[in-house]
Amino acid sequence: MRSFRLARIAAEAELLRLRRIAQRTATRVVLALVAAVFLLGTLACLHIAAWFWLRISAHIAAPYAALILAGADLVLALLLLMFAARSSPSRAELEALEVRKRAIQNIGGTMAWMTLALQLLRTLARLRSRRR
Repeated sequence: MRSFRLARIAAEAELLRLRRIAQRTATRVVLALVAAVFLLGTLACLHIAAWFWLRISAHIAAPYAALILAGADLVLALLLLMFAARSSPSRAELEALEVRKRAIQNIGGTMAWMTLALQLLRTLARLRSRRR
């Protein structure tokens, strides 16, 4: 019975861990989408302002102004991608993983004892049936 309890605990811990991962991923996706909407609006305004500044104040030709803006966009996109990739598991996920590991380790030990106990019972039953 103990092994079934440990298996249930391991399954519950894994389910909790997977739920937390799914929640974290869903939250990250929603936040990224909202940020993308604001970023697009901001980039549109910044592009217009930068275009006019480069063309009028800095006296830069239109193709070079476009290349400067494209380079700035690339740098900004790379920085945002680096921040998006820096998510680590929460403490609850790590604890659930540890509980699952311990439960699975204990199942192995319990199953070995159960197997030995069953073999012993079978041997005793055979000896008892021979005596009769």
